[in-house]
Amino acid sequence: MTLRMLPALFLAIGAAALPTVPAQAQVTRTKNNPESPIASTATVPPGTTLHFISGTTPSPLDPAKPEDLGDTRAQTLSVLTKIKAQLETLGLGMGDVVKMTVFLVGVPEKDGKMDSAAMNEVFRTFFGTAEQPNSPTRSTIQVAALGRPTMYVEIEAIAAK
Repeated sequence: MTLRMLPALFLAIGAAALPTVPAQAQVTRTKNNPESPIASTATVPPGTTLHFISGTTPSPLDPAKPEDLGDTRAQTLSVLTKIKAQLETLGLGMGDVVKMTVFLVGVPEKDGKMDSAAMNEVFRTFFGTAEQPNSPTRSTIQVAALGRPTMYVEIEAIAAK
């Protein structure tokens, strides 16, 4: 072996000694009920970046009427649309969401109880669909009030990728 071959030999030995980087593991989710838009568990593998989305509240239906936020259905649509847009600015999508916490205020038409049916109706259009089959884990909590008297929905999210 000539001295000219030594650098190439050392380079080859060094490259072989480098650790290989495995492909990034995927988030795994389980569901107790396959029809549910909510996962029972979500396991985030090491090396995954977590993105915490602060509590998001609805926009007015008409900017000229800031107190008109709509009903629970309209507010949920507004909030989930805003979360989707915020995720997209991070290079993420709704399929990357692993956990959501939904805060709902009781509404007069439900005798002061939260309108979880209306919220779930909209939620199902964002999660567990043919276009976006992933579902996050989720907690839904009735609260006494949010930032404005006509605000019924606030949602926090955690995404992982």
